[in-house]
Formats: sequence, C-alpha cells, structure tokens
Amino acid sequence: MISKEREAEILRLFHAEKWPIGTIATQLHIHHTTVQRVLAHAGVAPTMVAPRPALVDPYLPFIVATLAKFPRLCASRLFHMVRERGYPGAPDHFRRVVARIRPPRHAEAFLRLRTLPGEQAQVDWASFGTMKIGAALRRLSAFVMVLSWSRQIFLRFSLSAAMPSFLRGHVEAFAFFGGVARVLLYDNLKSAVLERAGDAIHFHPTLLELSAHYRFEPRPVAPARGNEKGRVERSIRYIRDSFFAARVFRDLDDLNAQADLWCTGIAAERRFHEDASRRVADAFADERPRLLALPEHPFPSDERVEVDVGKTPYFRFDLNDYSVPHDHVRRTLVVVASPDTVRVLDGSTLIATHARSWDRAQQIEDPAHVQALVDRKARARASRGLDRLARAAPSATPLLARAAERGQNLGNITARLLAVLDAVPAAELEAAVAEAVARDAPNVGAVRQILDRRRAERGVPPAVISRFVTNARAANVVVRPHPLASYDQLRKDIPHDDK
Repeated sequence: MISKEREAEILRLFHAEKWPIGTIATQLHIHHTTVQRVLAHAGVAPTMVAPRPALVDPYLPFIVATLAKFPRLCASRLFHMVRERGYPGAPDHFRRVVARIRPPRHAEAFLRLRTLPGEQAQVDWASFGTMKIGAALRRLSAFVMVLSWSRQIFLRFSLSAAMPSFLRGHVEAFAFFGGVARVLLYDNLKSAVLERAGDAIHFHPTLLELSAHYRFEPRPVAPARGNEKGRVERSIRYIRDSFFAARVFRDLDDLNAQADLWCTGIAAERRFHEDASRRVADAFADERPRLLALPEHPFPSDERVEVDVGKTPYFRFDLNDYSVPHDHVRRTLVVVASPDTVRVLDGSTLIATHARSWDRAQQIEDPAHVQALVDRKARARASRGLDRLARAAPSATPLLARAAERGQNLGNITARLLAVLDAVPAAELEAAVAEAVARDAPNVGAVRQILDRRRAERGVPPAVISRFVTNARAANVVVRPHPLASYDQLRKDIPHDDK
C-alpha cells in the first residue's frame, strides 16, 4: 500500500507533466504495476502497446509442425534445422521458446504386476566399483536374482561380468533357492540378448542351453521398460543401501560369505509385501515347493578357452602366466577355469592344475614342472658331454664303465676329462686314457699323470688345464668387480693416531 500523498503525486505527474508510467515508477522508486493500479483506480484506461516482434516469430509455424510430428526431437537439432532456414537468433533463447511450445508429455500410469508363487524371477547385473588385487584393479560386479512373488534375494559378487560368471550366478542361485522359477526376466544385456528388432529376439545360444538344462523360459523385458523388472531394480537399490554401504571385507570370498548371511538374515526378515504380518522368509518357504525341481547335475559354468604354449612351458590366461609340463610346449591346450582353479587339458587328459590368480603379471608355477625341466636339461648336458668325449677319446667309454663299477661320480669325471680335452689334442687324450684303462686306473688323476709323463718325454711342458665348474647354474653367474675407490673413501673417514 502507498500513501494518499504518493497517489496524488502519481496522478499529477501523469496528467499534468505527461510522464509515462515507466518514468513515474523509476523516479518515485516504486514498481510500475503500482503506478498502473493507481491510474486504473482513477479511471485511466491502460495503454495497449503492441509487442515488439521477435526474431523467432516467422519460424514458429515450422517449429510447431515439426514438434507435432516429432514431439521428442531435441532443441539443438531443431535449432540447426531452423538456422538452415535463416533464423539469426542465439541457441539459448531458442531453447526457451521450444520448451514453451513443446507438447507436454503425458504421465504414464502402470499396472501393478502380480505373479504366482514359483512363476517368475528377475535377473540383473549391478556394478559396485572396483577391487584392488595386487597390481590389478578388477571391476566388482554383483549378480542378483529375485523371486518375484516372495521377494527372496540371491546375491553373488564377481570380479568378472562375462558369460561364465553369468552362468555361474544362475547355477548358484538355483542351488540357493532349491529350485527354478518357470520364467526368468532379463534386461537386454548381451549375455542374454544378442540382437533385437521389435519382437524379433536373438537369444544368446549359451543362455538357451542353460534354459533347456533347467527348463525355464528366458524372457527379456521391452526396451526402456524398467518397470517390468522393478523387483530386481529395487532389490539392487536395497542391496546398495542395506548391505554394501560402509561394508568392510578382506577379499571376494569374505564378501560373498557376508552376502549369503545377509540374504538369509536381514533381507529375509523384512516385511512381506502382500501381508505385513509375514516375513519374506515365510513367503519363500511357501514358494519353494512351487519351484521347478533341479536337474541331477548342475550346468557346467567354468570358463573354457584355448591357449597356445610357445617354446617356454607357460601359457597366458587372464593377465597371468601359468606353467605346464615341459613336454607340452608348442601346442594348443584347453584351459578350464573356475573362480578358484585353473585346469589345463591336452585333449581329454588333465596335465596341470593351478590356483587361480586375480592379480596381474604373475607367474604361477608348479614346482614339479620346473624341476622336471631342470632335470631334463641336466641330463641333456651330460649326454652332450659324453657324446663329445666318446667321439674324441673312444677309450673314455670303458674308463667310465670301470669308474661306475667302483661307485665314482661319473658327472665329475666327465666334466674333468672335457676340461683336459679343451687343453690337449684329442689323440693325446685318447692315448692317455687308453693307457689308464690298461693299467686299471679309471680316474682323472691317472690320466693327467700319464699326459704329463708323455709330454715330458717329448720335451713339451705340461698342459695348462683351466679350472672348471661342475655346477651349471654357478657357471653362468657373472661376478662384477666392485671399484676399490669406495673403500679408499671409507679409509679417509677413519681418524689416524699420530705417534
């Protein structure tokens, strides 16, 4: 409200001074609608001012017609269409115009879907971030299956959302429920539906094998119709809030153990939706006899892939290297992997079993595989040494035979004779070995003594035989000398007593 004096001032300025309404409002520091109201009460008719034409006005018929045909066409696309027709305005103002004249979307009402006990279950994946395992960062996913009538939840976490984990989730869920619902509802995920064109659906063939094994009907919901599987959607939200929030766990096994306790505990103790006096566990007890019976054997859900083994006895699987027996190199083998175990088959023969690693860049070995390769290499080295010695000095064969009869170390004798062979001609070694055999002295010392005597008789100095190492691993060790300057530096730091 304004005072009578202010109303009189407004009327004087309007009639006597001929001020427009906007000027009066600005000078008196009041709103222009207040000025209009005072003038209207005084009998002054409001002045009708024609609105200024907008830049978009010529294009409004086109915009209205386009939106009538394509109600959900985005404003950015419509802006480019109008701009090609000469519209000079900015996109921000254009969006406000489109929002004002776009046909409103009518709110859709949904029927409450009811199911019979044992009739339906709903399935979905849910993402729960990542899990650090060693150097690997694995995605943590949860397989969720909910019985539509009782609302009993099955929850299983996995480090993979691939098809083997999807199958394993079904197998474990059916075992948990003690039966199978007649219809399973899926979203249009790739593990269930490969292609879809309207009502024409191309199911994943492995899912069809699973459904044939357990005799249920797979049924995908319509695209963008999440309400059709609202039970599993709400269950996932419930899992995030009631179970996973602030959850502490050591590893994946511990997390799944806690999930099992939660499914049979807190989740099963919540109120049953059709009868507030009952619990989900009570309804599930009534629903379980209505489920389809489980088959005699569970569906095989292990991951099965072919791997190539190169010249080293290892194969790469899921970011890690696993060992195989050395006699299976340069072959294509079959890996059958579960979450805990990696088995390796050559045809139908099991040749290796390893604990599965979810880390990355790890080398998982069976000590027996490595030792067998080491032994084979050692035997090969010995065999090559014997072949060389037998070709250079044929008399070495009977010498080694007599040495074996006396229980001597043949590997040591062979290595030492090869060292002698590196220092003297083969004919000279053969003559010395033959004489040692004739004298029944099957040892390297006798051979070297004969060599030295024969060379002395010819006036030739004794042969210089280098020291040899019988340990193959030690022979390959490279010793790098340490510079002694560092020790001199340490010496400078020690105080000297002057005497």
